[in-house]
Amino acid sequence: MRYSLLLWLLSLLVVVLFCAALLIGPAGLSPGESVSALLTGRGDAAVLVMREIRLPRAILAVLVGASLGLSGAALQGYLRNPLAEPGLIGVSGSAALGAVIALQTGLAAAYTLALPGAALLGALVAVGLLLGLAGPRGGAFTLILAGIALSALAGAATTLVLNLSPNPYAAADIVFWMMGSLADRSFTHVWLALPFTLAGWLLLAGLGRGLDALTLGEDAAEALGIRLTRLRLALVVGVAACVGAGVAVAGAIGFVGLIVPHLLRPLVGARPARLLLASALGGAALLLASDIAVRLILPERDLKLGVLTALLGAPLFLHLIYKTRREQGA
Repeated sequence: MRYSLLLWLLSLLVVVLFCAALLIGPAGLSPGESVSALLTGRGDAAVLVMREIRLPRAILAVLVGASLGLSGAALQGYLRNPLAEPGLIGVSGSAALGAVIALQTGLAAAYTLALPGAALLGALVAVGLLLGLAGPRGGAFTLILAGIALSALAGAATTLVLNLSPNPYAAADIVFWMMGSLADRSFTHVWLALPFTLAGWLLLAGLGRGLDALTLGEDAAEALGIRLTRLRLALVVGVAACVGAGVAVAGAIGFVGLIVPHLLRPLVGARPARLLLASALGGAALLLASDIAVRLILPERDLKLGVLTALLGAPLFLHLIYKTRREQGA
């Protein structure tokens, strides 16, 4: 498939799903009422639903989904490992740990921005630790080891907080938050995540030439003028900004950054630079579709978005592994 056609199709899919996300929900509004409330501001209850509930939720689905897809494609290109995903370098776990601490200490209940702010702080701390552990000239293997160590440490600390929590209500809030969701989000969350997300996008979008060169090996990339230290720094900070902001406002949502690049890689000729934008659009489309499904499947039980993406992503990932083995004749 031609690359430009693929981008147009993915962009159209995102637009269609974004409109569907604005029109579908349990409020019982007709499409005409929804559009009128959104554009003209007529009808107090309808305006509240459209402008304060559905619109920020749809925008966050695009921001978080695109960030996860883009981060996954960038990490897989840099590490030259199709199993790499945003949680590999420990940023997701550290951001989640920050949010868990805010919930456990009661700061999240006392201050509106305490939970996302703590998650962003956790992501920033993870970046500092990751760069310190990997060293200024550490290669891809060192980065993976440092990320695994950070992920394990953050996961253990999160479990410890849950284990020692004397308040069952705080423990329940922590568990539900870690499942991932876009429900009950407002424009406050959008404005909080937006600057970090855009900064991360800009950093990762500029990695295309370096990622293409890395397909020839690190020595060949350096011979072509790619500064690997700068490339790695931009990658880590960009992924941290994107994923940290996403975890801060939506909780832990897995598999998007792993599956989307897998699905789109054969369509872009296996070029990492082309995969970046395609994966961003694909991630936005997948999260929008998943969030719509959450509203339609058991709406009275509040099915969590992260649970649905895991249920969809895990079997698909197993199928991809089986397909890869068959193609390699294993």
